[in-house]
Order: sequence, then structure tokens, then C-alpha cells
Amino acid sequence: MEPETYAAGVLALQSGVAFPDARIAYVTFGALNAARDNAVIFPTRFGGTHEDNLYLIGEDRALDPREYFIVVPNLIGNGVSSSPSNTGGAFAHGHFPAVSIYDNVLAQHRLATEVLGIERFALVLGWSMGGQQAYQWASLYPDRVARLAVICGAARTAPHTHVFMEGMKAALTADAAWAGGAYREPPERGLRAIGRAWAGWGFSQAFYRAEMFRELGYISLEDFLVRYWEGLYMARDANNILTMLATWRSADVGANERYRGDYAAAMGAIEARTLLMPGRTDLYFPPEDAEAEAELLRRAEIKPIESVWGHYAGGGRSEEDLRFLTAALRELLESD
Repeated sequence: MEPETYAAGVLALQSGVAFPDARIAYVTFGALNAARDNAVIFPTRFGGTHEDNLYLIGEDRALDPREYFIVVPNLIGNGVSSSPSNTGGAFAHGHFPAVSIYDNVLAQHRLATEVLGIERFALVLGWSMGGQQAYQWASLYPDRVARLAVICGAARTAPHTHVFMEGMKAALTADAAWAGGAYREPPERGLRAIGRAWAGWGFSQAFYRAEMFRELGYISLEDFLVRYWEGLYMARDANNILTMLATWRSADVGANERYRGDYAAAMGAIEARTLLMPGRTDLYFPPEDAEAEAELLRRAEIKPIESVWGHYAGGGRSEEDLRFLTAALRELLESD
């Protein structure tokens, strides 16, 4: 599926850099109705592209293109939108600037309004870093977001997750071939290392205890580590990974010129009917964090995903979890 490209021009980033010729890759499904009230925006997650969001889109899924106009914008840094791997000149490779969740959402808002003619969304949702973008949408544009769904995500990055990301960065950049981001060949040892390091976080202890990786077609734990986790990161660009880690690490709905660091005010501004779906065994975004967020929101409901699939409970890998997500999102979409 080939995405369309929105030429966003110069982005004035929060890092103070004027980033030229920025591009947002996106796909759409369905059509905007006459009332222009059926739009849904579904940003991508860390490392994912628009193709990874298809699990919730379809006639038998939560987001039915016969009813909704669904927009899937790719995260800056993911290798499809502007990224270190596809940007030339002064910002190529290791010189790519820091890009925040806020920067992404401002660019997505321009895409929605200037290109697609959308003024109001029936739903903004996302899994993981997609959920962070969804939160930022609802906080920045409260009068334009009717419903918000955050799946295994958070409004800001917790200290424990920050520690996790520092470990991932260290595993990748310890490879001498990384060369400060100026590598000529992929830093293979670092990419394999980050894959193995990440393996202990994406799924839960219970998942590994029950050897549920066999349900995914892997014959042993080592097979899973090599073919899935190492393979996943060997297919990614190292500088893209570091760019997305920096975006995730800095995520905070209040860290912008509107709220000036006031997290509670940014959360309190959200008017959307909100559904928080943390994974019961998610190591990044546990249910306790969602409960604390809900206390700051006007109209929030928490529906934990009772799953041993850890963070991946939100990604549609388990048919049981996918049925839960589909039912919960359909109920949200039918609500006033």
C-alpha cells in the first residue's frame, strides 16, 4: 500500500530547528460524509507504519471505511515520513533534528485541515506512541475531537520508561560501527543487541512462561529472539530508531507553548469522551498510570485489556485481545 505524501514545507520544531521540506506520509480509507463529522485519525506507533494500523481497519473491524473517513499519518522518523534515512543535506542521518509529539501533531493538523478538509474528528486513537499523539490531539484541539481512545499509551513518558529507553539507546550505540550516526554500513551488532534487549519488554513474563511465542510460529525461545526480535531491528535504520526514541522520551501533553509545562492543565483541557485501554501486563504503560491520568480527565473510562500479551495486547496479535478492542471501540463510537 503506497502512501500519499503531504509536503508540509518548513516545520518550526520545538527543538528550535527550522526543518525544511518536511513530508508526512499518510493513507486514507473511506470518504468524508456530507456532514463532515465521520473523520477518524489513527497515528502510527514506534517503528510502525500505516500498514501496521490495518488490524483495526476494515468492514469487520472497529474502524469501518463504509462509515468513517480514516486517516493514518506516519510518525516523523519512522522511515516513511521525513526521517534520517530518507532526508538529505544538512539533516541527513545522524544530523536529523529532535522532533516531538507536539511537532508531529501540528503537522498532522495542517494535513487534516489544509489538505483533507477536516475540521472535527469523531475519534482520535492510537496504540503506544500513537496513543501519545492521540492525547496531544485531544489536548491541543479540544473542540475538534469528540472521542479519544488511548490503547496501551500515555499522556507523558514515565521515569521508568525513560530508563528503559536509555538502555535501548546504549545497546544500539555501543556498536563501534554506529560511528556517531555516520555509519556507512548498518551497525549490525548494535541492531541485534537492541532487538534482544527489547524482547524482555514487549511481552510479559506470563507470555514467556507459557511459551506463547509458539502461537506466532516460532519453535523455541532462541528462534523467537533471532527471527522475530533481531529480525525486526535489523530491518530498521539505526538513526531512525534513535529519532523515535527521542520523540517518545520527550512526550508530555503539557510541554508546549500553550500549556507551558502545566501537565494537569493540558489534561484538564481535554473535552473528548475518553476511553483508556491499558494492558494489564504492559511494562511501559501499566494500568496504574492510566488510573492517575483518568483522575485529571473530565470524561474518562478505563477498560484494561486483561491479557498476558504485555504491550502487544494493544497491537492485534491476539485474536481475543483484538475482539476486546473492537467491541470497546465500537461502543465508544456509538456513544454521545
